[in-house]
Amino acid sequence: MNTALHNLLQNNLQDLASQEGLDPEHITSGIEDGSMVLLGNPAHSACRPTLIGQPARLKVNANIGTSPFLQDPELEMAKLRAAEQAGTHTVMDLSTGGDLDSIRKRMLQETSLPLGTVPIYSVAQKYILSQEDPACMSVSELMEEVSRQAEQGVDFMTLHCGVTRRAVALAREGNRRLGVVSRGGSLLARWMEANDAENPLLTEFDTLLSICEEYNVVLSLGDGLRPGAGEDAGDAAQWEEVIVLGQLAGRARKNGAQAMIEGPGHVPLHLIQSQIQGMKTVCNNAPLYVLGPLPTDIAAGYDHIAGTVGATLAAYYGADFLCYLTPAEHLTLPNENDVWQGVKASLIAAHSAEISLGREEALERNRRVNQARAELDWSAIAVECLDPRLVRKRREGFASREECAMCGEFCAVKLFS
Repeated sequence: MNTALHNLLQNNLQDLASQEGLDPEHITSGIEDGSMVLLGNPAHSACRPTLIGQPARLKVNANIGTSPFLQDPELEMAKLRAAEQAGTHTVMDLSTGGDLDSIRKRMLQETSLPLGTVPIYSVAQKYILSQEDPACMSVSELMEEVSRQAEQGVDFMTLHCGVTRRAVALAREGNRRLGVVSRGGSLLARWMEANDAENPLLTEFDTLLSICEEYNVVLSLGDGLRPGAGEDAGDAAQWEEVIVLGQLAGRARKNGAQAMIEGPGHVPLHLIQSQIQGMKTVCNNAPLYVLGPLPTDIAAGYDHIAGTVGATLAAYYGADFLCYLTPAEHLTLPNENDVWQGVKASLIAAHSAEISLGREEALERNRRVNQARAELDWSAIAVECLDPRLVRKRREGFASREECAMCGEFCAVKLFS
């Protein structure tokens, strides 16, 4: 355990134990064996330490950030506030347009939530803006960017260390419908083929570990070869990457750094259990950070709903950290309302899984809302439900009535009382 992590844990252990409903010893042993990670870079002075890894509570992440087409920093700050108010536990800045350094610094100043980034975006942007091939980036530039963002206070970083030359070749030679859908994964694949060299994030992994250990930056080992179509799920390229990520997570633990694993993308419903359990096994129970998974590929505009279906199953079978999807997924940059909808959808998945896992806090919340329903106590119902604001708004026209506006005097609760 690195010094920064040790200090963070000792200063917050009792609070974490209370928040998570776990014994302090369970948390300490989980961090030591790599089945849990504790987010919190000491350079992010206001950061709220956040524990990830079951049986700690399931956590939700919200992705925000600019694009080359939409570069409005004020919109991103509004989305940051919307994500916080909706109840997300962490945020990732995935900005690719505008002044990325300024946007990142401002987010770190304005939020107490752990902030994640993808450092290769900042390096690639410099080349794309000057109409040069991002494959021209140097290894030193990439390492310097990781170090710079760690110094600024970034708490976790997606680093696609498992996109190896062998894995890229398997993706090229296989029957993938959608090739590489990860931006970071495609940038690295392009770099490797152009430079006839191995992934610099892999060859310089010890350098990454040194940086991350110093600042307690959690390595989020990226799924650069995740399936982008359901029919690609479980192919050789995907599992080649997972095997490498499992090995790298082990190296991180031995060197005092923290690591979690990303995956798996688009996965048909009947394969989610085997994918999640397989990844947890191969990666020695490192925390698993999932996007979706999406069990269908036709839900554009409703991918936050499709993602909730997949994420609920994934969490039940062992995923620890749910990255939201919004109604904008696959279509455009999300707005504030998309962010709100995405966070709430992922919180539904987390709560649903925790009920099935028998987590007492989730069960007790269900009991409270059911008691309030039995008593037609709309104030208590609003408090206990996921979105109190929405409950109150939908009741506005009939707030003075005891019954809901669907049933009125046909209210089953009153008729059976």
